[in-house]
Amino acid sequence: MNSSSIAGLLPVVVFLAVALVIALAARRQAAGAAGGFVKEYFIGSRSLGGFVLAMTTIVTYGSVSSFVGGPGQAWSIGFGWVYMASVQVTTLFILYGIMGKKMALISRKLGAVTVIDVIRERYQSDSLAVASTLIMVLFFAATMVAQFVGGAKLFEAVTGYSYVTGLAIFGIAVILFTTIGGFRGVAFTDALCGIAMLVGIAVLAGGIFSQGGGYANVMDTIASNHPEMLDPLSGGNMPVGLYFTQWLLVGVFTFCLPQSVVRCMGFKDAKALHRAMIWGTIIIGAMMIGVTSLGVFAAGILPGSLADYGGSVDNIIPTAIARSLPPWLAGIAIIGPIAASISTVSSLLIASSSAIIKDLWLHRERAKGKEIADSLISSGSQAVTFGIGIVVFVLAIVPPSVIWKINMFAFGGLETAFCWVFVGGLFWRRANKTGALCSMIGGTAAYCLAMATGFKVAGLHQITIGITLALVLMVVGSLVGKPTGGKALATFFPRAEGPE
Repeated sequence: MNSSSIAGLLPVVVFLAVALVIALAARRQAAGAAGGFVKEYFIGSRSLGGFVLAMTTIVTYGSVSSFVGGPGQAWSIGFGWVYMASVQVTTLFILYGIMGKKMALISRKLGAVTVIDVIRERYQSDSLAVASTLIMVLFFAATMVAQFVGGAKLFEAVTGYSYVTGLAIFGIAVILFTTIGGFRGVAFTDALCGIAMLVGIAVLAGGIFSQGGGYANVMDTIASNHPEMLDPLSGGNMPVGLYFTQWLLVGVFTFCLPQSVVRCMGFKDAKALHRAMIWGTIIIGAMMIGVTSLGVFAAGILPGSLADYGGSVDNIIPTAIARSLPPWLAGIAIIGPIAASISTVSSLLIASSSAIIKDLWLHRERAKGKEIADSLISSGSQAVTFGIGIVVFVLAIVPPSVIWKINMFAFGGLETAFCWVFVGGLFWRRANKTGALCSMIGGTAAYCLAMATGFKVAGLHQITIGITLALVLMVVGSLVGKPTGGKALATFFPRAEGPE
């Protein structure tokens, strides 16, 4: 262990220690919260202010692939990838604008703690709730594995410690503070992670421009070596069809990701929502456009071919950090992507455990007329959160390749499964459980099959297949299926006395 390795490790350890302290403080604050353990642990007693709401939504959405895989692709393609990423500026505005107010009002009327609570009540279907739970947990697990892998690879490349060492340090830390802090702890540590991500972007930008001789020199180097990188279509590497489908995948349809929708159930009032919309739009724009642009700028200091950097775009940002910054600054810079990994894993962990504990176990026990003590719910929830984290940690020990593709696959699957179920449930009285089941199961199956076989229509990403078929199945199934009863609709459509 040399001094440079210690210098690179120290900022990461300090950051993780601060995150753990925040989780413990959130747990202590939660002890006096009203509403019982379930409402506090899984939804933070609906107490989030505007800034924390914005930051927890941003960092749940912005994973390690946003800091490693996305900029790596930008290094390979050019500014076309940045222009594609710019659609992410709209994501929180669309999420809060479409889902925010109505999801908050309905969840409060129902006393709902999870998005599956809302789905079950709207469609009056336990089968749909079970399908929702299984799909969420499976796609969340894939995403969490990608986060663990990305964070550990970055740690290894920058600090010189082994992949497994990095995985153990931050993997165990995030499992512990998520288990301890619950939703409130996750939201507060997410705010810390968001700040760390912005600092990491600024530090790396300084390192790249310093190493490359300034912004003008970096741009001149790129123009000389790879002039196509300055072209919006990147010499054919960014066709219009790719723009279109990526805008759908990482922009338009992200409003229906369940890990983001649940944030709309946790804010304290309309003022917090409006502030989150403003703060969130500004910060996510600066963050996503900024970090993706760093991948292009890295081409000014990493001019070789991909083979020179291990043959994977996932190695570009770790290499740029290691080459452009002294060890202590490199340790600060990697906090950003590690924070992105931590925040995404913690949010998905709490969502997965809530699906299993609240939506499967507690619902079944209460349907039998049993009342479960808060102490048992508390220990069970923490055990499940810890257990899921350990399973994902073990799966990440043998890492898969190309983490951004894994992340995008999970995004597409969740969007296909939940988009029309949410939209139909909240805004179309005629939507029913037949349509919702057909949409979720049929659309997701078609999407996964198309991804597995590589089948595309007109060269477009498979999300277009999944989301289109899911819409058709929702409409057809709802029109031919039995309408939802008037009592079930009353909460969602207050002036409706029955189905159309």
